[in-house]
Amino acid sequence: MYIKQLSVFIENKAGRLAEALKVLSDNGIDISALSIADTSEFGILRMIVSDPALAKEKLFESGVIVKTTEVMGIVLEDKPGSLANVVALLADNGIVVEYAYAFLGCDKEKALVVISVDNQEGAVEILKNSGVTTINPSDIYRV
Repeated sequence: MYIKQLSVFIENKAGRLAEALKVLSDNGIDISALSIADTSEFGILRMIVSDPALAKEKLFESGVIVKTTEVMGIVLEDKPGSLANVVALLADNGIVVEYAYAFLGCDKEKALVVISVDNQEGAVEILKNSGVTTINPSDIYRV
């Protein structure tokens, strides 16, 4: 039900992102989703990867700060308003969406979204009762 997301804290300097991504590449870890938020001094690289435990270990060994959190992946119809409807549904039930970003998918009629909320259990129940499909972690991890 929940997907492990890596949050990697990296300096906002030339080459730092490349170094972190090379660590993953060198260890055969595939990235399914990625988001970068930055400030003038550092960035937060959020990723969904094929082997979160190995990725966390190898990134930590490379000298970066890395944290694992749980997020949800949801499947939406790929049409205008789908995400707006889900976000409104959650808001109407008092659930705050902290952030969201796109997810890699192969179905041209479906959109995949990573979503972080302040009440995951409540959100899962609301989404389930409303017919919104959540992504099973076994569909993402390839270890």
